[in-house]
Amino acid sequence: MTEFPRTVVGGVSLSRMIIGTNWFLGYSHTTRAKDAYIKEAVLNRKSIAAILEVFLRAGVDTMMGLKNPILSEAVKEAEDAVGRKIIFVATPGFPVTRETPSKGWDTGEVERVLDETVESGAVFCMPHGEITDRLLDKCTREIRQMDVLCRLIRQRGMVPGLSTHAPESIIYADETGLDVETYIAIYNAMGFLMHIEVDWVAKTIREAKKPVMTIKPMASGQLRPFQGLTFVWNTIRDQDMVTVGTMTPREAEECIELSLGILERRTGQIELQETRSKGTLKRRSVA
Repeated sequence: MTEFPRTVVGGVSLSRMIIGTNWFLGYSHTTRAKDAYIKEAVLNRKSIAAILEVFLRAGVDTMMGLKNPILSEAVKEAEDAVGRKIIFVATPGFPVTRETPSKGWDTGEVERVLDETVESGAVFCMPHGEITDRLLDKCTREIRQMDVLCRLIRQRGMVPGLSTHAPESIIYADETGLDVETYIAIYNAMGFLMHIEVDWVAKTIREAKKPVMTIKPMASGQLRPFQGLTFVWNTIRDQDMVTVGTMTPREAEECIELSLGILERRTGQIELQETRSKGTLKRRSVA
């Protein structure tokens, strides 16, 4: 299989496809029952390690999200099996109170979270959208107190970035020269979990001064991979990335091959699923 294309973010070489962790940890954005199914069927070391191996063998060596003990063990198992390290993009949360925007962070608690993030092996530290977007000030066009957090991230040797659900965060960070190297932004053809129209988010990504890591390209399973991936790969820049979550090794293989086909302008070699109603669509050999 072709080695997956790469980009450079903050001096670090990353695969343009990023491994998402929601489908490992039980965050389906669908139903409680779906969350429970993921936890029962996927949230174990061997299942996750098998999926990670598929990604690593294809050159997809970047992973985003949070680590728990099971995921950490799975990462180690997959790395040992393939002989390749995973580059971890952490999206931790930090304590935000009503006083934080004006008075600043609880430094001790922030440092505790950052030290844990370093301990997890994170190369990138990107405060989660629930933090970034709570500090977004549309009046002053800034993200309050985020410069302090970025400085503390740098001091620990990690690359700072921002995760956001609000396109304004990207624009204001660019305008104020915030010390970040990349952004995480929701982007899918359905507009799922996006604050504004899809074309406006596309414009924000296209004009961002730093590379963008897009997430939820398949709208958490509400778009089929062919539609979701075709749209996103064809409307982002060469430096931007797409984060993909899967629940099985075969799903990982399909998403990788579909994406390579899209990027290489060829038809992905994917065997389509079949139902009885598709019987009349099958071509017969003509003598």
